[in-house]
Amino acid sequence: MPLPRARTGAVTAALLAFLLSDAATAAPAAIGGATLVPTSFVALPGFPGPDAAAALATFRRVCAAPAPATPQPATVAGDPDALSAACVAAAGDVADAAAFFRDHFEAFRIERAEGGRPGFLTGYFEPELTGSLEAGPDYPTPVLARPDDLVSLGPGETRPGLDPSLRGARASAEGFAPYPDRAAIEDGALGGHARPILWLRDTVDLLVLQVQGSGRVRLPDGRAVRVLYDGRNGRPYTAVAKLIVQEGHLPLEGLTLARWTGWLRDHPDMARRLIRANASYIFFRLAPVEDPALGPPGAANAPLEPGRSLAVDASLWRYGLPFWLAGSLPGAAPDEAGRLVVAADTGSAIVGPARGDLFLGTGAQAGIAAGNLRDAVGFVVLLPKAAANGGPR
Repeated sequence: MPLPRARTGAVTAALLAFLLSDAATAAPAAIGGATLVPTSFVALPGFPGPDAAAALATFRRVCAAPAPATPQPATVAGDPDALSAACVAAAGDVADAAAFFRDHFEAFRIERAEGGRPGFLTGYFEPELTGSLEAGPDYPTPVLARPDDLVSLGPGETRPGLDPSLRGARASAEGFAPYPDRAAIEDGALGGHARPILWLRDTVDLLVLQVQGSGRVRLPDGRAVRVLYDGRNGRPYTAVAKLIVQEGHLPLEGLTLARWTGWLRDHPDMARRLIRANASYIFFRLAPVEDPALGPPGAANAPLEPGRSLAVDASLWRYGLPFWLAGSLPGAAPDEAGRLVVAADTGSAIVGPARGDLFLGTGAQAGIAAGNLRDAVGFVVLLPKAAANGGPR
């Protein structure tokens, strides 16, 4: 098994100690084309960061959450029994959060096959929009509820006669068909199946809501409601901001959410064409804002914690796994060498073993931070130790 390219001497000692210990964790040698290299926590500068208790709180939320609506494949990394044992331990009286992670997990550095390059981290957020429960001149754009004829397909799942790449289907008495794309839905293809739950000021706000997957909406009476993901048509996602850059309308340098959404509003004819080029369409449901400090539930069904909840490739990693992100992150202290986060969500653009999307909070400032986060960082996964005699070995 190859050693990390940096800190070879320290890691050699750490690996030797790992091999001689009786706490070895059953782990795949490789995942998604990347190698998992055992390492020790002392070989991770700064671990577990200045606030391990925050990571433990996020871990507990994922542990306590209902089962995900879309089950993960049985092949994902992270032994479910060992992770359940760690959850049971976390629910008890934990005097030292840092010691908890060291006692119940083993660290594995994720080394990508492409020359050992680091992983790639982006950010996402919960937009805060204005809207209305009733249609009107100021709010003409509907947010649609999940149609009753939509069948969502999990990873690797398909239906007879459908393109295997589609992640959704339309059910009828005759069988299954591809679900209509964005343009067809906007043109009325859903008919009576299209039920608005809310109305926004324009299609640009709807696009932002769909790209982020959820949001808070401020109503005319001052109340806030949460709009949560409730399925998609299963068509491929195309980034509209990327199309704007590719066509030469805006440069990639300095491209922010405010800039490209402002450009769309200033060019409504081109905006309609570019938005409709994204065939993917998201449906939503309404929910109350129970804790303003937390984000919406992620794919793991746990409320997202700003700066601690990570979206991962759910075909590779089990929800609830902690990750150490080695690098400078938004809101970090100058001497903070990394951060301990927890897999709690996923996304169609989050593909690969060393790829993550960090939830950064709600509102405009969180949106700016998310737009600026496109960094190379080191990824270390913490896999749970196999349980023995009711506890970690």
